[in-house]
Amino acid sequence: MPRQTNPNDDDTDQALADHLDMDIEQAETDTDELQSLISDLDDEVPPPVSSVLELLVGTIDDLQERVTELEDEVERTHDVATTAVGDAATNEQRLEDLEAQQEATHDVAKSAIAKAQQLDAETDHQEDAEQLPEGIEPSSSPLDFFANCRQSKVKTMFLERANRQNTYRAITVAKRWPEFATKRTDGSGVFMTKADLQTALTAELGKEPHRQTIKRVWEKLVEIGGDDIVEKTRQVGRNQTKTELLAMDMETAEGLLEKRYIGLDLLEHSDHKATTGGVTPVVVESSP
Repeated sequence: MPRQTNPNDDDTDQALADHLDMDIEQAETDTDELQSLISDLDDEVPPPVSSVLELLVGTIDDLQERVTELEDEVERTHDVATTAVGDAATNEQRLEDLEAQQEATHDVAKSAIAKAQQLDAETDHQEDAEQLPEGIEPSSSPLDFFANCRQSKVKTMFLERANRQNTYRAITVAKRWPEFATKRTDGSGVFMTKADLQTALTAELGKEPHRQTIKRVWEKLVEIGGDDIVEKTRQVGRNQTKTELLAMDMETAEGLLEKRYIGLDLLEHSDHKATTGGVTPVVVESSP
């Protein structure tokens, strides 16, 4: 609680200072000098006054010592706090570095294990689908296969080496079904109309696609989708024009986003087949 001051306090303090021949504006009080003055005045002031003065000098001395201790304590606390903040920042940076290093190590180890498990695989035979690393499911269509490989390599394969840009567009658009396809009300699957495909291509290309581009990408989705994509028509009313749809069940759609072949370098061994339209080694044989 703040100290309540009395208007007469200044006059009293000044009178005491004048009596003791002191400068009231000095920053610190020299208690030794005060004690010496009281001793000199011992014969000039009554004993009660002398006792009070000595008590005040002692109190001032104690307060100055306490102030000094508090200042030292504040300085020590500030030093500790500054050190703690610095240590915390250093530790946080070290933790981030360790997490990044651990993640990189995990990726390297995962890739090394996958490659080791691939050594026995013969890439020229359909049966190689059964020799994928344990826990890795074979693809159910070329679309499923390419969607799960590293997209930078898929892009290189189709755009730079084979000039099959519409096939690459079909793969990228299919992977963006969460943005542009419509989910069935029962959650069993998704479907995309040509209008949806046009919107997706606009987002992918950054401009409105030509009608011929929409047609070719649609055809490529049907071609590489295999049994995973079903071409249908929908007609709500008898007088309404039929709408063409490309439909996938939800398991297939979610499978396009799994990235399960990243790090396996499967495209390195199936480059020719992939670019010429052949079935990739890990695609399971379609049912008749």
